[in-house]
Formats: sequence, C-alpha cells, structure tokens
Amino acid sequence: MSARRLIVLLIGLSLLALGLPEIAWGPLTFATAPALPTLSTVTLNAKSLTVNTAMTNFAVSDTTGSKLGWNVTVIGQSGAGKSAVFAQYCPKAKCGTDAEGYVAAGQKLAASSLKLNSTGAKFSGGTGAAPTLQCAAGCNVDSAAAVKIASAATGGAGASTWTTSGFSATSLALTAPTTLKVLANEEVYRVNLLWTLATGP
Repeated sequence: MSARRLIVLLIGLSLLALGLPEIAWGPLTFATAPALPTLSTVTLNAKSLTVNTAMTNFAVSDTTGSKLGWNVTVIGQSGAGKSAVFAQYCPKAKCGTDAEGYVAAGQKLAASSLKLNSTGAKFSGGTGAAPTLQCAAGCNVDSAAAVKIASAATGGAGASTWTTSGFSATSLALTAPTTLKVLANEEVYRVNLLWTLATGP
C-alpha cells in the first residue's frame, strides 16, 4: 500500500471516529406573523377621510442556512367566508336581520384603500446584512395582486431571527370615501389579508 493511500485511509478513519453530527437546518417561518391592528372608528362627515394607525411588528426566522434570501408579500384574500376588500361584516350571531359573517350585497370599500408606509421602520436582531422593508413610498395592502413589503437579499441575511420595529403612528392609512355609509347593529368593515413568506429576494 502506498504512503499516500495510507494517509487517505487514516484521515477517513479519524473522521468516522469523531462521529460529527450532520448540521440540521431548520425552516423559514414567521416567528411573529404580520397582523393588522383594529383600525380606529371613523366619524363620517360626507367628506373623504384618512384613518391612521401603527402597523404591528412582525418577525422572520430563517434557520435554513441556504442564504437564498426571502420575501414577505401581502394580498387581499378571497374565497368562502373571506373578503379581499373592506366589506360589511356582522361579528356576532345576529346583527338585525343579518347573520354572522360578511353581508351579501353589503357595503364595500374599493381595493387598495389601505396603504402601508414603512418609513422609519427597520429590521434588527439578526446576523449579516439586514433585510429591507419595501414600502417607504407606500404599498397597497388590500390589493388584488400580491405586493412585496419586505425582502432579504441572496447571500445577505444570515440564519437568525429578524424583527421589525419603528412603525410610525401613521404607517397604516385607510382612505374612506365620501360614499362610505354608517353601519348599524354593531356591524363593521372587515378585510381578510394573506401574508406569505417565501424563499428568494
């Protein structure tokens, strides 16, 4: 046996003897999922109004080790029992003659009535290059198409948890048109939003 082959065999034996475990990478998940706060009550006066509130913070946990980047998108969600736009909703068993849920042929706001502005907000707590919030110029939240609100570049953010902070008191702005009608019997305007976390910047 040649000396070179013997060295290779010895190296192989030493690695086996160490019994080093394989690295177990984890998933890409929301550590804290994005969620809209309850918007404040609107006092209608036959004028177009803007209602503001602060966006809640969310966190992304990336333990994949892939460094492929990731992105967060939001879209108005339709389907059974859901509404992609703000629509008339009964939150209890009965609201007058309306049953619990969205009211058929009820009042609605137009799509893209709610905007998110991330100016002043940031990600922190992770390792490597910080992800970026994409809505400094304003993003439609209740949109008919998915809108990217945050992303981490390929090879950028390391395997860790990134948490947002710094959303201003006016970071969420709902535009209420002059045609918006008062709802009776404790009904409210409600929307369903789908927040998605996916691989890729």
